[in-house]
Amino acid sequence: MGLPAVFIRHMTGSTPPAMISLVFASHNAHKAQEIQAIAGEFLQIRSLADLGYTEDIPEPHATLEANASEKSRVVFRHTGLDCFSEDSGLEVVALHGAPGVHSARFAGESKDFGQNVRKLLREMEGKSDRRARFRAVISLIWKGKESQFEGICEGRISGKAQGQAGFGYDPVFIPEGSESSFAQMSLEEKNRYSHRRMAIQKMIDYLVNLGRKY
Repeated sequence: MGLPAVFIRHMTGSTPPAMISLVFASHNAHKAQEIQAIAGEFLQIRSLADLGYTEDIPEPHATLEANASEKSRVVFRHTGLDCFSEDSGLEVVALHGAPGVHSARFAGESKDFGQNVRKLLREMEGKSDRRARFRAVISLIWKGKESQFEGICEGRISGKAQGQAGFGYDPVFIPEGSESSFAQMSLEEKNRYSHRRMAIQKMIDYLVNLGRKY
């Protein structure tokens, strides 16, 4: 769900600023699509493919914050362009916060989310506490300065996969306030709950407030 012009006018008290162009430091096309849908009237997102950048982006750290920072800094060093990265994870209470930063590789280095989901459901068998949350951290490098923004979506793990939309753990995550999994929702509906939307909106607030100073 993109941010309408009236929302930007409400925050700034003026007409919307010119669209900002940012490089998204990720090869994940699904995430890029979600983020563009959220911020479509304010941000023009350039993919790494647009720049011909094909190298793997490292994620060597033990926290989402450090991985997000690593990814944006690598792309900034290679391109010199304003950019942002996003690292997110599913944190399950009964699994002591796992898979967390290892969400993409929960079932192995292949990053196969079908296998990840099946492993998660196996590990949740017999557990009555199904609470979980998605957490996203964005690292923005704007004019050479890094800032970070966090978004959290509380919810629970379902007993089985439900729905065909979305990606990752979407078929087994039901956000608080809904009876549907993320994978049963349209992109617009998912973005009402999305941890990624919360973090993106914080980043947009930051950029709008910077614009008001100049």
